[in-house]
Amino acid sequence: MDDHYIDRVLSGDVEAFRYFLTTYKDMAFNLSVSIIKDDHYAEEVVQDAFLKAFNGLASFNRTAKFKSWFYRIVVNESFQRLKKIKRKASQLKTEVIDEKIEISNFSDDKVEVEGINNAMKKLPSKESLVLNLFYLEENSLKEVVEITGWSLANTKVLLHRARKNLRTILKN
Repeated sequence: MDDHYIDRVLSGDVEAFRYFLTTYKDMAFNLSVSIIKDDHYAEEVVQDAFLKAFNGLASFNRTAKFKSWFYRIVVNESFQRLKKIKRKASQLKTEVIDEKIEISNFSDDKVEVEGINNAMKKLPSKESLVLNLFYLEENSLKEVVEITGWSLANTKVLLHRARKNLRTILKN
């Protein structure tokens, strides 16, 4: 399906790129948030990633899946943005204050989802990313390796560590 829309975009039908926007925007956002831990910056990263994908579509190697190629762009952009944020934060030496959520306003399901989301934000970026790719996006380990560029052994270790740390955070 992706190949059809890639051909349309490359033949000049710019509107066909909407397919990629609607299909991949949510998971791209989730991946970026798992790395950056900030919704606003993640939105910017996803926009930048879509622009890079659009501009680089002609050089896309069709031996890989578009999804893997695009998510790799999102991951790389997210880590680059995270570096910029950390540099700026260290220069400004500002304190980040976590907002407290009034749990009584949520149903039990929403509280559980909020708890998991908050726990994911407390994990290191790589651990949060690997959990998102493996469990939420349901990628195989091979696909996670392809998207992140990490070795298989490193991916397995990160996934194990992420599950362990998430369990610990959720218990507390």
